[in-house]
Amino acid sequence: MNLLANRKAFTRADIEPIAAAIPAERQASARHYGVHPYFTRRPANVVRAYIERYSRMGDIVLDSFGGTGVTAIEALLSGRKAVHNDLNPFANFITENIADTSLPSTTPLKQAFARIEEACAPKIKTIESAAEAEMGKLLKQLPLPENIRLPSNSDAEHFFDLFTPRQLAGLAALKQAIDGERDDHARGPLLLAWSASVAKLNKTFLSAEGRAESRGGSSIFSIYRYKLAKSVVELPIWETFKGRFLNVLSAKDEVFHLRDHFNRTQPQFPIDSAKNLTVLAQDAATLSATLGPQSVDYIYTDPPYGAHIAYLDLSILWNHWLGFAVSDATRQAEAIVGGECNFSEDHYKRKLADSIRDCLVLLKPDRWLSIVFQHWDTSYFATILETASEHGADLRAAVTQERDVIWSMHKKKNSENVLSGEMILTFYKPAAHRRPGTAKKPVAQASRLRMKKTLPEILDSVLSPQSSVLHAPGLTGEFIFNQVILEAWRENCLSALFVTREAFAHELRARGWKYQPKTNQWSKGAALPELLVLHEGSGTYGVTPPTQGRKRKAR
Repeated sequence: MNLLANRKAFTRADIEPIAAAIPAERQASARHYGVHPYFTRRPANVVRAYIERYSRMGDIVLDSFGGTGVTAIEALLSGRKAVHNDLNPFANFITENIADTSLPSTTPLKQAFARIEEACAPKIKTIESAAEAEMGKLLKQLPLPENIRLPSNSDAEHFFDLFTPRQLAGLAALKQAIDGERDDHARGPLLLAWSASVAKLNKTFLSAEGRAESRGGSSIFSIYRYKLAKSVVELPIWETFKGRFLNVLSAKDEVFHLRDHFNRTQPQFPIDSAKNLTVLAQDAATLSATLGPQSVDYIYTDPPYGAHIAYLDLSILWNHWLGFAVSDATRQAEAIVGGECNFSEDHYKRKLADSIRDCLVLLKPDRWLSIVFQHWDTSYFATILETASEHGADLRAAVTQERDVIWSMHKKKNSENVLSGEMILTFYKPAAHRRPGTAKKPVAQASRLRMKKTLPEILDSVLSPQSSVLHAPGLTGEFIFNQVILEAWRENCLSALFVTREAFAHELRARGWKYQPKTNQWSKGAALPELLVLHEGSGTYGVTPPTQGRKRKAR
């Protein structure tokens, strides 16, 4: 008898889900941190762990809301074929220039920088030393973008109002020199360094109090609008650009080093961005029409969180000057609430549902999908969970991945009422075909009609003596809130649950919990916290202590 014939065939359903938060190494990768600011950026080591756990070398990995390409870059550098999609040309520009492996080394970049320095540095010095009365004449000699109107919530009315005349002239002179660079593959990284300089050389730059003037950032990335600084800081133009270039150089050096090492040790899966990186700029709900149904092996994606950030509005500063056109059709496809287009919540939830539905069309059977999300509005979670379930996906893990870096200004001012971490929801698409609406659901959902439970009732369940959450020495509000979401989903009442941040804090205090602002934790009891994990096939959430989860290696 052929024993192999009786052996159970391995399927990807056998993959053990990641069940605990992975400590973020946020500034460990030069290719992601320090190169260029952006609104959100997931920790590369966390993303890579998920990619390596749920996919294999040679697989196609997709991020349908790609941002600056953390998923695509990590997939590419781990021997996968990466597909990156984002409506924002600015985000795709950053992704392509970091991920590009066309050059053999950073030597051509250094040579190109030397040419730019020789041609442009003296001109920049002239601009910086010129009297105010001379700036008008200098500006007339330089190629400038059209002085368009800015979004209505901006402090500045027109594009040029975002800059001092000196900043405008210096940036224009730099871009003119870079545009004339003869090496096509070097020009992109130089433009990336220029673009990163724009983030510091404008009136929205807020210098950090009590630190060097150059330490700080644009209000675009912290307050999420074009807020002008009360006291404008004019940083040295050439030195700022040089510093940004050195960061880009470090990023490219890291990418090339990883490429060369991987290609020596894994020659059967060579890292080559020209062959294994696809960058798309389309509605995330239409990707299956381009890529084809059942064409993707793993999806890790981070959809916009409702009204938090109007990406296209806030990227005008870069898209406009870099010459990236954003059509009305592109704007209408953006999955946000509000913004200059004043999108409704119904618009957002429809776009969110459509994109998840298309993810499951794109995903091959016997494959995995991870969605990163966080919001106080429980109906957004309901949209994600219900859409995935209705289209054949089983929720297998839900992990609270808390942030451990400097908070946004909004979080600092309202620490107990702002969610600063995310929940990573991981779904499995079974090999057996299911019709939409027939997906397996937790036992509690399958056995009762939709019920209406209040926040106090759900919290009583989450924090009951039998719960794995109670008696923890300190839990973040994000963790407790996410357990509320999971419990409401298990009880089939998530769509009917209404939670406000104020009510959430009030109910915790009413149960004897106290908030510690310095640690961002709610405290009660003395036992270690545990993570809820959906046990395969049982429809119930079990518990996994974080210490156990962290010992497992992603495979």
